[in-house]
Amino acid sequence: MARRTGIAALALLVIGAIAFFVFAPGYIESSMNRVVPVPLKISPRATALQQTIDVADMHADTLLWKRDLLKRSNRGQVDLSRLQAGHYALQVFSSVTKTPRHQNYDGNPGDTDNITALVIAELQPLRTWNSLLQRSLYHAEKLRGFVARSNGQLRLITTAADMDRLIADRRAGRPVIGAMLSIEGLQDLEGRLDNLDRLHAAGFRMAGLAHFFDNDVAGSMHGQAKGGLTPLGRQAVARMEKLGMVVDVAHASHEAVAEVIAMARRPIVSSHGGVQATCKVNRNLTDDEIRGIARTGGVIGIGYWDAAICSNQPADVAKAIAHVRDLVGIDHVGLGSDFDGAVTTGFDASQIAAVTQALMDRGFADDDIRKVMGGNVIHVLRGGIAPAA
Repeated sequence: MARRTGIAALALLVIGAIAFFVFAPGYIESSMNRVVPVPLKISPRATALQQTIDVADMHADTLLWKRDLLKRSNRGQVDLSRLQAGHYALQVFSSVTKTPRHQNYDGNPGDTDNITALVIAELQPLRTWNSLLQRSLYHAEKLRGFVARSNGQLRLITTAADMDRLIADRRAGRPVIGAMLSIEGLQDLEGRLDNLDRLHAAGFRMAGLAHFFDNDVAGSMHGQAKGGLTPLGRQAVARMEKLGMVVDVAHASHEAVAEVIAMARRPIVSSHGGVQATCKVNRNLTDDEIRGIARTGGVIGIGYWDAAICSNQPADVAKAIAHVRDLVGIDHVGLGSDFDGAVTTGFDASQIAAVTQALMDRGFADDDIRKVMGGNVIHVLRGGIAPAA
């Protein structure tokens, strides 16, 4: 009898474990990447204009989740089908390797990590369970796998020539979408500058310096010390510029942003966020920071969630974009959704024409809408991924 009880208990344990690994990743994502629909009135004129736009978005965290990018999903905000419906030309996919427990915008220590539990629940390779570098390398492999299975619909972009061919093919009527790899926080260097070369070799062409905690490269806007660049951070910025990796200051502390602007020799970006002039949240950019990024020739990506624009309305996306345009010119603002980044939005990638409509409603000219919705980002990233002369 005791033996039967033991076998039954073991069977229940096995069934419970299987159920956890099958259902937990999807449940977690469904609870964190949400679309709470807002009323969208997209005019025939905006719909027609959308078909002439090559949309480019600087930040989505889709690779973090256990989901097939090539299949239409009822979870999250991005997949190939929804990118196609939105008339996307380029989506930058980030590698998130670590986030602190009780994550908040004001101050987080760096001694805890939510991602490890997710990595285990998703049954990612063992090498990723205790290595941030390996998590990023796995994300690169994952995206390459999607590209290989996409029948030419998705293309990895690693060179300026790749970008030129992408745009030429789209203008010839081929609906291919470019995918570029980015890093959300250089804690995945694991303290070694030579790991930057490994990440570049894996296909990464953009990197944020910090995420939700201070690391050994830079202070975070959400860290405890919120300091500037470390000696390793200064070396990393210089090395990125030489390799052809775009420096991203999203999430970096104000001190770190100022130091990057001062030392930059190539255009930098703030890949996703907002501006304090229209939404006064600590992670959003000040006017001085906007001017500094523009002076480098860079671009600012505006997001669609509450902490970026203080709502989830397309009209407030357009309001933030208009502020950047009025402050530094139309060439320095674009899209940075943070889709699939544990945010709640009012629309998904398939409905990006809602932003086109909002810009139209604010009186933006068609050519300026094309720049904001994709042209500016494509231009800056194309130049940034070319190695320094």
